[in-house]
Amino acid sequence: MTPEALSAALFAIVTDRLATAGGVEITEGDTALERPRNRDHGDWASNIAMRLAKRLGTNPRAFAEELVPAIRALDGVASVEVAGPGFINITLEAAAAAEVARTIVESGDGYGHNDALAGHTINMEFVSANPTGPLHIGHTRWAALGDSIARVLKASGAAVTTEYYINDAGSQMDVFGLSILAAAKGEPTPEKGYPGPYIQTLAQRVLEQIPDLLERPDAEAIALARDLAYELQLAEIKQSLANFHVHFDVFFSERTLHTPDAATGLTAIDDAEARLRAQGHVYEADDAVWVRTTDFGDDKDRVLTRGNGIVTYFAADAAYYLSKKDRGFPEKIYLLGADHHGYVGRLKALAAAAGDDPDTGLSVLIGQLVNLNGAKLSKRAGNIIELDDLLDWLGADALRYWLARYPADSPLSLDGEKLRSRTNDNPVFYVQYAHARTRSVARNAADAGVTRADFEPALLVHPTENALIGALQEFPRIVAHAAELREPHRVARYLEELAGYYHRWYDACRVLPFGDEPITALHGTRLWLNDATGQVLRNGLDLIGVSAPDRM
Repeated sequence: MTPEALSAALFAIVTDRLATAGGVEITEGDTALERPRNRDHGDWASNIAMRLAKRLGTNPRAFAEELVPAIRALDGVASVEVAGPGFINITLEAAAAAEVARTIVESGDGYGHNDALAGHTINMEFVSANPTGPLHIGHTRWAALGDSIARVLKASGAAVTTEYYINDAGSQMDVFGLSILAAAKGEPTPEKGYPGPYIQTLAQRVLEQIPDLLERPDAEAIALARDLAYELQLAEIKQSLANFHVHFDVFFSERTLHTPDAATGLTAIDDAEARLRAQGHVYEADDAVWVRTTDFGDDKDRVLTRGNGIVTYFAADAAYYLSKKDRGFPEKIYLLGADHHGYVGRLKALAAAAGDDPDTGLSVLIGQLVNLNGAKLSKRAGNIIELDDLLDWLGADALRYWLARYPADSPLSLDGEKLRSRTNDNPVFYVQYAHARTRSVARNAADAGVTRADFEPALLVHPTENALIGALQEFPRIVAHAAELREPHRVARYLEELAGYYHRWYDACRVLPFGDEPITALHGTRLWLNDATGQVLRNGLDLIGVSAPDRM
């Protein structure tokens, strides 16, 4: 019996009991089960009696005792006890608990997927680095976290579109073009320009494609250099992300917000101003156009257009937010860097001004800085640590795992040499080695003639088997919880615990017979448990973008 099946059965039992109470309703979430901290207290626990007792006008322990007979009568339940003020502790029969091994193997890559967020349509924006240089270590953390969050959201039933907002408008792009042209001419980097050998390389590539660039008037040459170098740098960024196993469904260009519509002549920013004005939130003052965001909790009103006609970054933010809304995303997640705390209030105010509920339709996650001991500054960019260099040094798996195993809001300091180590002190090695061990056991079992033809779950009674089975049952709940909280580190920490349970089971219980010992149903049943563990490790690693090697 799976935890989901037991929870559903408990829901039915409680619902039947409430039918005579009148006016008291519950949801399936109310009968969700928890693991007792002490396994001597059973396999699963419920606090439903304590949650409902006050509404029913009864004693929680007495109400729990009323539910016990029906729970005890369920197939696969070995015992039921009421503890403390009204906890219901449930112990499953060994055979019922171990059925999860077959469920996992038969479900394959789908095990762990759930419908906790079914019906949610989410746009998730992250990284969104300027296309004026290579991705650096800060972007690396946001890329790993954002992609992992998107994966757990999808595994929990949400429809998720991942999006990269390309900051390809504004003065930084003109400075980028000036820097490229200066390098092409062999001149020093202009004031506040972009330095580094990567600019020299881009300039050379621009000259190869536009041989007469230096013969053009400066204004034309700057625009040509800017636009071509931008395309080249963006292509490099996309390749770096692909090498890091990070996928984006949409690359959204900021320029499109400033581009007039062919039919109306209006830009998306013009449209955003008109829509906010129609709702009564726009006013003119001090020779500028403002949005009254203080009505929605912002610390000050925000300027859309200055007196000189130049639109602000906030105007682009407003148009971009409305674009997401128009494209059918009722829920929007922004993953922003540590220096963007000020954006939270203005984004929530913007959502409210647009007629949305910022508490349900908008989530802003602020990531903290990461320091990686031993990392070297880029030879191409000079003042940053490049993602590509980190991948060459540490590999995508180590980076993805370590960056995913900590909450986004915690500052992070990592030791590069530990990430590279092949010891049990390195969590990614420990988990991947557990998976490789499951595959080794499966290969050796095949050579020895042990198959999954027999499955007798009642045979799995060793204490390490009970612990491993309990951990495997937890996986769907862990995934759902990680998705609801946007915390993929919960998956990584779970995998480390699961690997520990597996290694202890491996040391205590044999899948293969000794010498000439005959192959029994126990060997085949343990192979099911071995393969189920490998499947969960594989599924979990995939959720954080890490490979599951068959050999190490």
